[in-house]
Amino acid sequence: MKSFSVQVGNGRDGHDGRPAVGPIYRNLLAKNKFPPPHPDLSTAWDSFRLSAEKHQGNNMLGWREMVNGKWGPYIWKTYKDVHDEVLHIGSALRACGAHPGAKIGIYGANCPQWIMAMEACNAHSLICVPLYDTLGPNAINYIINHAEIDFVFVHPFKVNELLNPDCSSTTRLKSTVCFTSFTEEENQKASNAGIEAYSWKQFLQMGKENPSETVPPQPINICTIMYTSGTSGDPKGVVLTHQNMAMFISGLDLFMDQFEDKMTVDDVYLSFLPLAHILDRVIEEYFFHKGASVGFFHGNVKEISEDLMELKPTFFAGVPKVFDRVYEGIQKAIEDLIPRRRKIFHLLYKYKLFWMNRGYLHKHASPLADFLAFRKVKNKLGGRVRLMVSGAAPWSEEVEEFLRVTCCCFVLQGYGLTETCGLSTICYPDEMSMVGAVGVPSVYTELRLEEVPEMGYHPLSDPPRGEICLRGKTLFSGYYKNPELTTESIKDGWFHSGDIGEILPNGAIKIIDRKKNLIKLSQGEYVALEYIEKVYSITPIVEDIWVYGNSFKSILVAVVVPNEENTKKWADQNGYKGMFTELCSFKELRTHILSELTVAGERNKLRGFEQVKGIVLEPQTFEVIPELLTPTMKKRRDKMLKHYQAEIDDLYCTLAKGKC
Repeated sequence: MKSFSVQVGNGRDGHDGRPAVGPIYRNLLAKNKFPPPHPDLSTAWDSFRLSAEKHQGNNMLGWREMVNGKWGPYIWKTYKDVHDEVLHIGSALRACGAHPGAKIGIYGANCPQWIMAMEACNAHSLICVPLYDTLGPNAINYIINHAEIDFVFVHPFKVNELLNPDCSSTTRLKSTVCFTSFTEEENQKASNAGIEAYSWKQFLQMGKENPSETVPPQPINICTIMYTSGTSGDPKGVVLTHQNMAMFISGLDLFMDQFEDKMTVDDVYLSFLPLAHILDRVIEEYFFHKGASVGFFHGNVKEISEDLMELKPTFFAGVPKVFDRVYEGIQKAIEDLIPRRRKIFHLLYKYKLFWMNRGYLHKHASPLADFLAFRKVKNKLGGRVRLMVSGAAPWSEEVEEFLRVTCCCFVLQGYGLTETCGLSTICYPDEMSMVGAVGVPSVYTELRLEEVPEMGYHPLSDPPRGEICLRGKTLFSGYYKNPELTTESIKDGWFHSGDIGEILPNGAIKIIDRKKNLIKLSQGEYVALEYIEKVYSITPIVEDIWVYGNSFKSILVAVVVPNEENTKKWADQNGYKGMFTELCSFKELRTHILSELTVAGERNKLRGFEQVKGIVLEPQTFEVIPELLTPTMKKRRDKMLKHYQAEIDDLYCTLAKGKC
């Protein structure tokens, strides 16, 4: 069997209380040593500056404006337009008293101004600190104080949260700049707090009137402090240097140069994942490096298909939940076909999958199947998508395989963390042996597994399994003002990710578990909550699910968000009437969903104690309830428990028949 990674160091068994560790793995391009990086690229500012010089007339940043009550076509700024505006914004920051090393907050949804503020920071050795768009004033309050932020760029929709009296940290701010302009009331609030408030146009004009020479950063300088929400506790400030960003770009360049399909200046990316998170940030950094275009969604994720049809992107990145929805939409369309066409679709699917499994590229496996059936799927994504990448969480093999066959483009997974500047491993395109895997170590990354005895994972067993540990050129330098957590996370130069991986025979890595979400039930059995949620989430009547276990209890329970359409279908078939919210209160629906979960668990060989025994139904999706999810749609388990504590307690009481 072909191997896609290489061992460069041996493992060792555990001794003297130290856990066993597995062999060290590298990318094939780094077999002997890490290859030299791009000679002219040592900082994030180098990347943008060189691209702006080379691709002046190319479209760089695109957005849509409301025209007669409807969203209009994309409007574009060229690389020259953006570069000129970045220089003015940087000069204005300097005129306001921002000196190299100062922290600049950026708060709000993705848009061109977000990127220009970021690049202005890079130009003057200022430190960009994204503020979470999806978290409330408590997190903003914490980050502004913890990072010692004096200047904030803010989206108009987030001004009230920034100037909220509960956000006491804003009193330390010197200036704030709105991506558009402030209202009179907002200006007054800022003035009362002692903050200078500027519209974007005013700030640009200030920069034009007070030009300042750029102060390009050095590779060792901090590029950004990116706070990760985590699933509990205060956000952690991950310190990433300019060298981290530059090595990420160089490594991805080297990796992609191996393949026939090259990225070009004509590629277009739809930006909708939060820029405050590393995945979208590094994708856009790479697009700017290549002189390609980035178009921003108009702000409503539920209407993302409209932006897809208008922008017609060539590259689409998302988290598994986004692709699960794409999958569910296709499955619904298949169900609505007449039986003969549905049968033809499934025959074409099996035929193309057969040839893809035999090693044929997706575009050569069955052009006839693509023409007759699958091009319609691609058209739903705008018609031009060449590559789809899923990251931030493990992905169902069933969904990944289905999209690889039907979307007529490269579909693959990657794996990384904020602490590794986004990309730690990446799959090879069109390599079906990597379905379900997250690929091989990236060019400037080393990976090994470490024993987790309490979970029974050993890196020298067959197959090798253990906690994924990483080191390399893109590894962060530490958590800001938190040396204890840094020491706890980085041991002997290796960052401990908390994710459990398995090395496949082809050298690829598969995520199989999560160390930090492991709980022990009262009978002493360990349970991996995220894995169980993943098993249950494919159930058609389940839109989302949060599984909870208490170490003082012997059973698991869950909060389930039912799929509205499938719930209404169930109600029609069983003679129940009412609005969706009413249906969610029916005992019969709870019983039906619990039985569906049990069937899914049995099909995936969950053990008895891993099956949920009771559920609460939630008619609202978790994402519309404040603070329950991180920006990448991961569940914040402490917040979930706090929100549903009363329902969970009642459920345990009911299950115990009053003996609680």
